[in-house]
Amino acid sequence: MGYSTASASTTTTTKPPTRPEPPSFASIPDLRDAISSLDSKMASLMRERHALESSLERAVRLQAPIHRIPSEVLSQIYLDGVYADDNPVMIPTLMLVCRHWSEVALETPALWSKISVGPHDSLEKARRKLERSKACPLDITVNFGTRTEYAANVTEQLIHAMDLIRPALWRTRSFSLSVPNRPQAHAALARCQEDAPLLETLCIRIYRSMQDDKYYRTSRPLFNGHTPRLRSCSLTSFNFDWDEKLVSHLSVLKLEGYFNGFAPSAPTLVRILRLCPDLEEFSLRNLSDVESSDACVPMEEPIPPPPPPASKILLPKLKKITFYYAGIALARQVMGHITCPNLEYLELSYLQNITPILQMLHDQALTRLPLRALRIESCLFSEMLFVQLLRRLNSLSTLDLVDIEDASSGFLKSLSSSQPWVCPKLDTLVLDGCTSIEWDALRTFVETRLPANSYPRYHDPASFRPSPFGAYSSASAQANIVRARPTQNHSQAIAPTRLRSIDVTRCHQMSKEMVQWLKMYVAEVKCEPAKGLWGENMPS
Repeated sequence: MGYSTASASTTTTTKPPTRPEPPSFASIPDLRDAISSLDSKMASLMRERHALESSLERAVRLQAPIHRIPSEVLSQIYLDGVYADDNPVMIPTLMLVCRHWSEVALETPALWSKISVGPHDSLEKARRKLERSKACPLDITVNFGTRTEYAANVTEQLIHAMDLIRPALWRTRSFSLSVPNRPQAHAALARCQEDAPLLETLCIRIYRSMQDDKYYRTSRPLFNGHTPRLRSCSLTSFNFDWDEKLVSHLSVLKLEGYFNGFAPSAPTLVRILRLCPDLEEFSLRNLSDVESSDACVPMEEPIPPPPPPASKILLPKLKKITFYYAGIALARQVMGHITCPNLEYLELSYLQNITPILQMLHDQALTRLPLRALRIESCLFSEMLFVQLLRRLNSLSTLDLVDIEDASSGFLKSLSSSQPWVCPKLDTLVLDGCTSIEWDALRTFVETRLPANSYPRYHDPASFRPSPFGAYSSASAQANIVRARPTQNHSQAIAPTRLRSIDVTRCHQMSKEMVQWLKMYVAEVKCEPAKGLWGENMPS
């Protein structure tokens, strides 16, 4: 009974939950205001969230290494990577990346120093570059090509371009002008009368000079005769009366395309060379009216060398000389007046009989002539003298013979001789159009240039000589025979350089099998598609 009383005293009754009373119609506007207030708070929070996300993204981007590069370093990257590549599309593309990159590009004057004017480069673009370049040195190019059909339009654009460029000539580092005819060139250069103290490179090119019959020349010296830093001068068909102020103290002198009496004479060239003691490259191409009566002397009659000058011109830095259709008389007189102990490249093309020049080179080689590349095209010469010259050219690595009728197999046989090796560093041979070369001589030449393990018989003939007693009876007998062999000279033991490239284009005497044999032992073989012995097409 007690138990039942205690349990009854501890039990409690739970009341069911009361339901909320439905709102009255008087509280509906308040609820709507509450919902609107919550919506505005949520919108404000979303805006704050987006702002924080943008700040976070900006902070993360600022941590990237590209954004920590200083403006000066970024500007130098532009100059080294974009400016050196000379791609006109890269600079506008970089300016579209971001505002900072665009500002850095606009504040880099050297990035706008290359100014071009022509059919595809407007004057407005050149004007913008002139303004952005500020006071840095300029590289100016005015190129109108060969548009002779629009001569009037070209002349008008050319004059406007020169009027735009003229105030900036004082800070021009290089200037290049290319126009169709001579009157346009002189009309443009007549506006180049200001000093050019920074000018280092000058290039003037006239494409259609042979059609001009009048005598055009500059009335005043170019750039007021003040070009103290000019070192490279390339002139094509431009007549400047050979003013010594323009072509003195040069490192590079190139003259091309002088016809109808405009070509310089030999005394003029010699006088110019005397004014250029530091000349490194000299080129004469396509000159007429410079021939003399001894240019067409047949090979049987020896050509007397020109009288030695009173004092030769020493050009210790001259490394490259080119005579391309410049007249054998002019080339002889120029070569007879200069001494070039460091000459490395020589081109003789379309000069008829070059035997006197080869004799001068041979005399120069008696003391010093480190010639590395020799190119002869469409010329006549004495093969015996040519072989004697090759024996003196121990540094020759490239020999180009193009359309040489006198190139027989004799000089190849001399190159194959090991008493001592002739031109041991020769690795490139061009025989383009030399149809007199025999296959046996060419094959022997290639074999002698192979390593010793490929064709050892050409380095040690006794190793392949059969023994008169048959096989050796003992090791002592073999040693006695080896000791009895003549000892090789040290100069003969040094093997020549293996032939790396050979060009037999237009050598129709070479069959398909011959070319395939060359490809087995020479890394690069150049030839033209031709027909073999069975009329098959031969791949190049």
